Amino acid sequence: MEERGTGAAPGLEPELVSIPATPRGVSTPETVTPTGQRSPRPPGTGGGAPAAGANSAKSWTPTPAMVSPRFLSPSISSAVGTPMKRVLVNLRGYLEEVGHLTKLNPQDAWLPITESRNGNAHYAAFHNLNAGIGFQALLLPVAFAFLGWSWGMIALTIAYFWQLYTLWILVKLHEAVPGRRYNRYVELAQAAFGERLGVWLALFPTVYLSAGTATALILIGGETMKLFFQIVCGSLCSSNPLSTVEWYLVFTILCIVLSQLPNLNSIAGLSLIGAVTAITYATMAWVLSVSQERPPSISYQPLASPSFGATAFSILNALGIIAFAFRGHNLALEIQATMPSTFKHPAHVPMWRGAKVAYLLIALCLFPVAIGGFWAYGNLMPAGGILNALYAFHSHDIPRGLLATTFLLVVFNCLSSFQIYSMPVFDSFEAGYTSRTNRPCSIWVRSGFRVFYGFISFFIGVALPFLSSLAGLLGGLTLPVTFAYPCFMWIGIKKPQRFSFSWYLNWSLGIMGMAFSLALSAGGVWSMVNSGLKLKFFKPN
Repeated sequence: MEERGTGAAPGLEPELVSIPATPRGVSTPETVTPTGQRSPRPPGTGGGAPAAGANSAKSWTPTPAMVSPRFLSPSISSAVGTPMKRVLVNLRGYLEEVGHLTKLNPQDAWLPITESRNGNAHYAAFHNLNAGIGFQALLLPVAFAFLGWSWGMIALTIAYFWQLYTLWILVKLHEAVPGRRYNRYVELAQAAFGERLGVWLALFPTVYLSAGTATALILIGGETMKLFFQIVCGSLCSSNPLSTVEWYLVFTILCIVLSQLPNLNSIAGLSLIGAVTAITYATMAWVLSVSQERPPSISYQPLASPSFGATAFSILNALGIIAFAFRGHNLALEIQATMPSTFKHPAHVPMWRGAKVAYLLIALCLFPVAIGGFWAYGNLMPAGGILNALYAFHSHDIPRGLLATTFLLVVFNCLSSFQIYSMPVFDSFEAGYTSRTNRPCSIWVRSGFRVFYGFISFFIGVALPFLSSLAGLLGGLTLPVTFAYPCFMWIGIKKPQRFSFSWYLNWSLGIMGMAFSLALSAGGVWSMVNSGLKLKFFKPN
């Protein structure tokens, strides 16, 4: 018989228990407590003899394996002696509150994305809806005019489920490495592809997507405000109306005023307004369209082009418009970063719950707009989208108040979407400032950054006043952010077994996504050149 220490917690004298001797050469991974329960032994103890030196047992501390959820379960911890049980219960509570012992960057407390971490599933749904549905939905019937019924439905359905899968990947990879939260898309790209390559691959498309979306929102918001003003005032305000550029400026100033909200969580109310207005005007657009009499010369044959090359590029541009309709993946990690995450309540649970609700509502908006808009106007669909067609064909058939309400909802949605898409750019500006000065931005510096960005977007919008061609190019250049990079990130971080289903699936989707990106970008460039940069959105008759 031999006496062995029970491996008590630090600072407690180990109790001695008489147990049968272990045969020589056999090592047991556990010790026996006075209650007869087995618990992990202190490292360094041999099979049948105590560890070398009595101090080894006294200086032992719990390892991560010792505080695993199984060891801390009530059935086991309740049988442990009172002093050790108290230590383990306190340690368990600490781990559940702190989480995976996450190492937090102190700079994150100064930046607008991670400044506040009190988000929840409702905030996630609001932000995803605001980021995932908007003006790009109005252009889907334009894509159908080039693709026709069959290929249009196939492309839209595949794109929807493809982007839903990559969104799930991003949600899961947010905390894929214990002790680390990837709060931004670029950070996850660096973890998957390396520091330099990750920046080169992810920084340009994400910034381009934010800036390009902001530019397009200024174009649509300014033009829609102009139309709203014309409908409401009529001939009374036609003496000295504002020009289109002046309406762009008015809309930009409104965006700058709203952008003074400090962080991503603080615009949750704006995201809710943006989500409600987007769902409302998208529904009104297709309901009003299908309720009116269709034009007599309507046709559902794809638009013909003078040459095979022109036809191919038109189809590619249409696919780019469909790809651009599914935006928001560049904000998924940022939205999830606003939520608290602990060992007991990880952030991916409320994030995915909110995302599922949001993308169900997005599907209920995008598919009816595409189908209803193409059914109502066929290949007569103007390049500006379904609202342009509604104004051109039925401006005298629909009550002015209803038409004005639709345009006002578009303005509200554009104002809300501008805020969430600009937040990553604001975050980048402030990250550069705080890393150099080692202090948070003052309110004046923060306001200066946002005013500067708003007017830069305004000048870009004035210089490039087009929409559907921009949508095709944006869809092509930013397609990897939504459809390709998440698949490669899953392979790089999760490392699925070679030649398994997951390995084949992600490699195939990633490679196809990159190939489509190159092809759709070429189609977007061709459409821009072909339009001569003269396309006008909502051009009245």
